[in-house]
Amino acid sequence: MSGQAEATPTGPLRRVMRGRDPGERHRASTPLELLFDLTFVVAVSQAASGLHHALAEDHPGSGLAAYAAVFFAIWWAWMNFSWFASAYDTDDVPYRLLTLLQMAGVLVLASGVTAVFEDGDFTVVVIGYVVMRAAMVAQWLRAAKEYPEGRGSALRYAAGISVVQLCWIARLWATGAWAWPTFLVLVAAELAVPAWAEYRGRATSWHPGHIAERYSLFTIIVLGEVILGSLAAVRSAVDDRGVSAPVLLIAIGGLLLVFALWWIYFTGNEARLTTLRTALVWGYGHYVVFAALAAIGAGLEVALDGAEHHGHFSTRGAGLAVAVPVVIVLLTLGALHRATRTGAVGHVLLVVLGALVVLALGFGAPAVGIGGAVLGMGLAVSATLAANLFTVRRRAGGR
Repeated sequence: MSGQAEATPTGPLRRVMRGRDPGERHRASTPLELLFDLTFVVAVSQAASGLHHALAEDHPGSGLAAYAAVFFAIWWAWMNFSWFASAYDTDDVPYRLLTLLQMAGVLVLASGVTAVFEDGDFTVVVIGYVVMRAAMVAQWLRAAKEYPEGRGSALRYAAGISVVQLCWIARLWATGAWAWPTFLVLVAAELAVPAWAEYRGRATSWHPGHIAERYSLFTIIVLGEVILGSLAAVRSAVDDRGVSAPVLLIAIGGLLLVFALWWIYFTGNEARLTTLRTALVWGYGHYVVFAALAAIGAGLEVALDGAEHHGHFSTRGAGLAVAVPVVIVLLTLGALHRATRTGAVGHVLLVVLGALVVLALGFGAPAVGIGGAVLGMGLAVSATLAANLFTVRRRAGGR
């Protein structure tokens, strides 16, 4: 079967939307999907920048809450598009135009991120988010009309998404004590829509290999944003005071962290997304992976600020700004690899031990210096990777 959507042509510009074959060979991400991902770089960058400034101003509580909220909107819109595309990508003119609308929505969302961090104002973020989700409703309605076999699930997706978007708009008038409780309720509603839509209906024909690839590509994009943000911070520090030992150690440690975490993520066989439950665990778990990876970039920028004596935070706070997201990534990746049976984690104890060492270095930053702490974290994660690779290889050789 070809790599193109399983659709019946109706003319030179449009195809009838059909569910794609979940067993299709060589199902790879399309150029349109890659372009779509790139627009999210802007949103991820804005979210990480907002977290950096909040931590630098010693407002970790409000900064983390705003970051988690904004990143949910980014991740959920991206995830919904990716799963729909895996099942119904026709790559014709109507499909591309609706994808363009979603790309415009994420740019609107990104432009409103600063207001969330500074004033708690979600207006622009909600507008951008609703634009993206409205485009998804149109896609699901088209699938319901043109693919009768999946009509029930498609209509439930369209109805569920529409109702929740109306609630997001209404939430803009929820202020004070109602703001965060209503946010959490609507997050739960968003997460529940796929389970409800797939309930007792024909399962959406998403492609397991394609989904795994989409997540891996977005992981690379987030890691690239970490490198880009850290490079800008290093360059700024060097321009201000020249090359110093702490800055050099942070740069080396940060690069080790990015490379080792990338290696841990991509070690092992392809994730086995054999059931909807496993796929949802994999998909939903990546909210934590993506958000924590992007937060590492913000933490490294905070550490560089600390090395140059900028900002209103302690050395321990700067160390923990790097250590905590690294620990979260390690533990979450360990759990996801085990859940999908990739064989990438030799022993859970190795991951836990590596996470404890990283956390100890964060707390011990005042004693070893922020540069030494970040370098130590990079070495600790690299050692965790090496120990897992050795264990996995030894087990494979013993079979």
